[in-house]
Amino acid sequence: MIISATEFKSKIGKYLKLAEKEEIIITKNGKRIAKLTSAVEDKTALVKSLIGILPHTISEKEAREERLAKHERLD
Repeated sequence: MIISATEFKSKIGKYLKLAEKEEIIITKNGKRIAKLTSAVEDKTALVKSLIGILPHTISEKEAREERLAKHERLD
């Protein structure tokens, strides 16, 4: 669902509830500025998003360690 920032601000409660079930794209002056999604990750969608990105030789544990190490370097 795509809504304007003005619409989002005026009906924030409605859109927070809707975000539990569907993705909300917020626009400002016709440009996409934010995406509101559920805090509960859909693990299937997450795994599917990684298909083709991770090499077949990397394990789930190695991928997790690499991701965490990347964030530690940012601190």
